Amino acid sequence: MQLIISMRSALTAGAAAAVLLTGTGGAVAAPAAPPVKAPVSSAAATTPAAATAHSVYGRLGPLAGLSAERLATGDLVAAAKWGTGGPIDDPAREQEVLDAVADQARRLGADPAATVRIFRDQIEASKVVQRGLHRRWHADPAQAPTTRPDLDEVRKEINRINGELVRAIARSPHVRSAPYCTPLLTVAAAQVRHERHLDGLHTAALARSLRSVCDKA
Repeated sequence: MQLIISMRSALTAGAAAAVLLTGTGGAVAAPAAPPVKAPVSSAAATTPAAATAHSVYGRLGPLAGLSAERLATGDLVAAAKWGTGGPIDDPAREQEVLDAVADQARRLGADPAATVRIFRDQIEASKVVQRGLHRRWHADPAQAPTTRPDLDEVRKEINRINGELVRAIARSPHVRSAPYCTPLLTVAAAQVRHERHLDGLHTAALARSLRSVCDKA
């Protein structure tokens, strides 16, 4: 019962962002809710159920945070490709990433298929950002970048984040398959959106990146 109460409290704080993970492509939430924190001084926080709720949320938060961090590199990739005539899609690079994360998942004893599924969404979300920025820059060239980042250096940062994200996936199989995964992931995404002040484009991309985190099978 205490676990249910703790979850309801978290959901109340993130209710304004309930559409974040729907993937409908419509209007996205812009929650102003404060970060959700477990009350450390209350008696309820000392119960096993409350501790479990906090632990569950704590395993989903890093997945949302790392996904947003990875999305931020999409801005740099978009700038690196801007004006080059090169395509947003890069099948060879995408397969290289998927092969690498699957191999890392196996070494960690994690499910490589689930890891690849989540990373396909991560890749598609990055392309949402890139395409959105290119459309914005075409419409208003004054907003376009004036310098081009080194794509090889950007990819080194992406690889670093990928490694952390695979480890976060490997640490959370039971949470991701739990029936309460989606509502608590929604709260975690809302908190990340609030902390990072994400605009509509990046909020929609974050929702896309998290689509397969919760295993509904």
